Amino acid sequence: MTTTEAPAPASGPGPAPSAATDPPAAVRAVRRWGFLLRRLGFYAAAAAAAIVLNFLLPRLMPGDPSSAIVEELQRVSGQQVPPETLESIRAIFGDPDQNLAEQFVGYLGQLARFDLGVSVVNFPVPVSELVLQALPWTLLLVGTTTVLAFVLGTGLGVIAGWKAGSRLDSILTPLTAFLSSVPYFWVALLALWVFGFVLGWFPLSGGYDANLAEGFNLPFLASVMHYGALPAATIVFSAFGGWLLGMRNMTVTTVREDYVLLAQAKGLSRGRVILRYAARNAMLPSFTGFAMALGGVIGGALLTETVFSYPGIGYLLFESLNKRDYPMMQGVFLIVTLATLLANLLADSLYVVLDPRIREQG
Repeated sequence: MTTTEAPAPASGPGPAPSAATDPPAAVRAVRRWGFLLRRLGFYAAAAAAAIVLNFLLPRLMPGDPSSAIVEELQRVSGQQVPPETLESIRAIFGDPDQNLAEQFVGYLGQLARFDLGVSVVNFPVPVSELVLQALPWTLLLVGTTTVLAFVLGTGLGVIAGWKAGSRLDSILTPLTAFLSSVPYFWVALLALWVFGFVLGWFPLSGGYDANLAEGFNLPFLASVMHYGALPAATIVFSAFGGWLLGMRNMTVTTVREDYVLLAQAKGLSRGRVILRYAARNAMLPSFTGFAMALGGVIGGALLTETVFSYPGIGYLLFESLNKRDYPMMQGVFLIVTLATLLANLLADSLYVVLDPRIREQG
């Protein structure tokens, strides 16, 4: 930092620590690593609790996969299931009469091998294989649109907040407040009816043209983009307003801080003051929300993928709920929970880098 520049405290408002009272570098490093290790321990405990709950909840509910299959076979055939068939079914989907501790040990052994069981509906396809097939579709659609909505919303929020009270701000703020209050499923259904059914610009369901072979070729990729355009647009349309309002309000507060006024008084360019001094500090709360939104990408795909029949994790979960596919539900719930915890852990780790107060206080 040169003597002609105003300080750029990434910590945001608040007094900067004095050099005379700064702890030694070794102490700061110990505090920093101590903070990270405590967070790592917290998320490890949360993951362990999630695994235990994911094991217990299906077993506390009425019914089980083996009994459901047996009932279905008896309903279709009108006869009792032979003992040897019953034994085979329980060997695959679990024996409800087995000791709970033995079941839990077997469940942990399955997880260690990334074995999430076998789907009842798509028997004998493993749950892990179905999840891995659906996961890229969800990450492509919801992951990409979440990032796009965040970038668009925060960018417009900085502009609106920097020029608070201007014509742009007076238009954007109430408009996005209205858009944010509209339920997503209304937006999705309306878009599907107008652009899919009435105008016929976009397909009504699916992830690509079923007549095309899957692969990295231009016709297939073009079909994927065509089928995904309408779901993606509805997600961005519904999500960017929240980011815009949050960032706009934080920017309005930040531009009144002394370090921003000092940077302007020193004659720094407007773009530098906005990006380095105002937006950088105002973005910290939004960054936390962004990390949580990324963690919820997989679980949040349920509504979008159900409305558009998009072949991702959300649609997979919707089908498994409808058809009582217990192993599939259990596998998807576990993946969603662990993905959310991992995203939050990464957010906490990056926050240590972005916010000096966390680094100093440990």
